[in-house]
Amino acid sequence: MTEPPEPPAAAEPSEPGAHTGTSGGTDGPPSGQGTPAAGPSLAARAAQRLPRTVSGRATLAGAVVSGLLILAIVFGSRLLHDFDSALLPYAVATVFLAFGVAHRYTVWVSAPGARRLFTNGWRSLFSAENFRRAPTAMPKMIATYLGFQKFLGARSHARWAAHQLIFWGCVLAALITFPLTWGWFTFTSGSGSGPGYEMRVWGLKIIGFDSLSFFGWLMFHGLDIAAVLVIPGAGYFLWRRMKDRGAITGQRFAYDMVPLLALIIVSVTGLLLTFSSIFLHGGGYEFLAILHMVSVVFTLIYIPFGKFFHIVQRPAAVGMQLFKYTGRQDDQVFACRRCGETIDTGPYVENLRGTMQDLGLGFDAWAEYCPRCKRVLRGSAYLTQVKKGFK
Repeated sequence: MTEPPEPPAAAEPSEPGAHTGTSGGTDGPPSGQGTPAAGPSLAARAAQRLPRTVSGRATLAGAVVSGLLILAIVFGSRLLHDFDSALLPYAVATVFLAFGVAHRYTVWVSAPGARRLFTNGWRSLFSAENFRRAPTAMPKMIATYLGFQKFLGARSHARWAAHQLIFWGCVLAALITFPLTWGWFTFTSGSGSGPGYEMRVWGLKIIGFDSLSFFGWLMFHGLDIAAVLVIPGAGYFLWRRMKDRGAITGQRFAYDMVPLLALIIVSVTGLLLTFSSIFLHGGGYEFLAILHMVSVVFTLIYIPFGKFFHIVQRPAAVGMQLFKYTGRQDDQVFACRRCGETIDTGPYVENLRGTMQDLGLGFDAWAEYCPRCKRVLRGSAYLTQVKKGFK
C-alpha cells in the first residue's frame, strides 16, 4: 500500500535578533506590522456578543420584546396623552406578559424537536412556492385549524363547542382590552356625558355613535359579551375535570384547574362590575374593580408559564400542518418498511428522524415503521430475546 505523504516540515524559528526579509528592513513592513487582515463584520461581532446559553438568549429576547412594547405604548398613546393612568396595572401586566412569552418561546424553540417544528413550519407558512401551488391552503388551515379547531370536533362535539366559546370570548376580550389598556384607542364625548361618542384610534376619529343605540350598547358591553361566552365554556371543562375519570387521572391542579378558575373569576367579576353600575348604583364597585384587576393581572402573568402558552404555540403547528399538506400534494408519501402501509409524508418522516438524531436517540430508524409493525417487531424481539430464557 502506498504510505500517506509526510506533512511538510515546519519552518524553523529564526534566532533571536535575526532579521527576516530584505536586508535593512526598509523595503517591507516590519514584522508584525503588515497590512491588517479584514476583521469580522459588524453582524458577526454582534452575534459573538450574544449570550451563548439558552437562558441568556431567552432573557435578552424577553427584554427586547418588552422594551418594544413599552415604546409602542408610549408612541401609540401619543406620548401618553391618551393613556389612562387607572389602567396602569393592566399595562404593566401586559409588559410582563410580553417578557414571559418571548422568554419561554425562545426556550421552547431551542429544543431540537421544537426548533425543527418552528423552522419547517414557518418556512412552509411563508413559502412563495407553496402559495403558488396551493393559494387557498394557508387561509383554509388558519380558519379550520387555528380558528375553528376542527380537529377537536373529531374527539368530542361538546369539547369542541366549549373550546370555541372560550376561544372567541378570549379573542374578543383581548381585541378590546389590550388596545384600550395601551391607550391606542379611546372613547370621547364632546359634551362630556354623551350620548354621542367618538371612537379614536391613535388620535384619529374612526367612527361616531350614539351610546343609547344598539350599536352603542355593543361597543360599551363587548367585554360583557366575552364574559358570557367564556363562562359556560370554562364551566364545562371544569365540570369535566371533576367528573370524567380519564381527565381526573392525569390532571394537575396548577396546570389544569387554575386556568379554568382564573377565566371564570375574571369573567364573573367583570359582569359584577356591570351589575353594580346598573342595578346597585355603583354599590361595591371599588371593591369589585380591585378584585377584577387582581384576577386579570394574575391571569396575564400566568399565561406564559401555564397551559395558556399553547395559544402562542398554535400558529407554529399551523405551519407544520401546511408542511405535511404540501408533501401530500406532491405525492411524497412514505410507506412502512414492513407492510407498505402509508405512514405520513416523506418530509415529515425525515423531519422526525432528524429530531430523534438531534436528541441522540439510537432508534430513529423505527420512525420508518407504522404503529402496528412497531408492536409486532417489539413482540417478536421479546419472544426471541427474553421469553426464551424463562423455564
